[in-house]
Amino acid sequence: MRLPRQIVASLVILLALPAFGSEGVVVTCVGDIMLAGSATSTLARTGYDYPFARTAPELRRGDIAMGNLEAPFTTRGSEFRDKTYRFRVDPAAAAALKRAGFSVLTLANNHMMDYGDAGLRDTLATLSRCGIAHTGAGESLTEARQETVVAVRGQRVAFLAYSLTYPAEFYAGADRPGTAPGYAPHVREDIRRARARADYVVVSFHWGAERAEFPKQYQMETGRAAIDAGADAVIGHHPHVLQGIEFYRGKPILYSLGNFAFGSRSTAADRSVMARLTLSDAGCTVELIPLNVLHRETRYRPEILAGPRGAEVVARLNWLSRTFGTVISDSEGRFTARAPGSDLRIVAR
Repeated sequence: MRLPRQIVASLVILLALPAFGSEGVVVTCVGDIMLAGSATSTLARTGYDYPFARTAPELRRGDIAMGNLEAPFTTRGSEFRDKTYRFRVDPAAAAALKRAGFSVLTLANNHMMDYGDAGLRDTLATLSRCGIAHTGAGESLTEARQETVVAVRGQRVAFLAYSLTYPAEFYAGADRPGTAPGYAPHVREDIRRARARADYVVVSFHWGAERAEFPKQYQMETGRAAIDAGADAVIGHHPHVLQGIEFYRGKPILYSLGNFAFGSRSTAADRSVMARLTLSDAGCTVELIPLNVLHRETRYRPEILAGPRGAEVVARLNWLSRTFGTVISDSEGRFTARAPGSDLRIVAR
């Protein structure tokens, strides 16, 4: 029996995964996931577990793993033709995401409605069958704005997701399926509601300009407003490349994590990171795991970078984050950064 979306959206997903070596709830975040496009023929041959072969152990080490699903799981639907790129993914790929360790996927982006209402409904049903929590899209605006709450080791983490990208036709309406638009009043109201249900709130935004290395002013204003409303961390994506990291009021805003497993041969999207948040009463710390996502070297399979190659990614993040005063430095073989005026740290290895 299929549960109504409004019931599914309000369920608390229970997990019993091991903690990652410290107190607090550990949430591993990645950027854009799109298992179609130029990767279609490769994945048809290799299977959908292939893109996660080198990263699944890290995804499974924390309590929760989340990413942005940037294409519907469907084989049907009406294609939205008033845009250059449209994607859809075989629903069989959802089980591979579950096996890789993903427990939460955000759906608020500029591709989730590429195959219309039917494509979205198939996606919601497929994720629910696989036991993957989801947020950011639904049968109506109310459902799209609904948080999903994950309970783990006695703590509850709420996730919200919003799109600030076009086409605006993809935004949900009162009686229209679609994605959650990141309108400021909605974001404030939703975060405050989620705080009443959860110990921690993580907010995801699909925003900014593709290939832009620095966030736009509205990204900074929106991210800070989410923190002001009660978010414990803000995770951004859509530019496909890394953007800087800011600590605002002691809480992290990661403006863009870049691509993760993404069906594109772009040479601009070459490096990204996995961000492992540890949420506790003391605040939110972040571990950064550098990734190689350059197609000609990885063939759609992200690779963890260590040693000098990982240090190069951290050096890039240092440069991108300098405006915010976030400085990542080497401490006993580990790259650490202290937020200005705060004891919180980012750790990169």
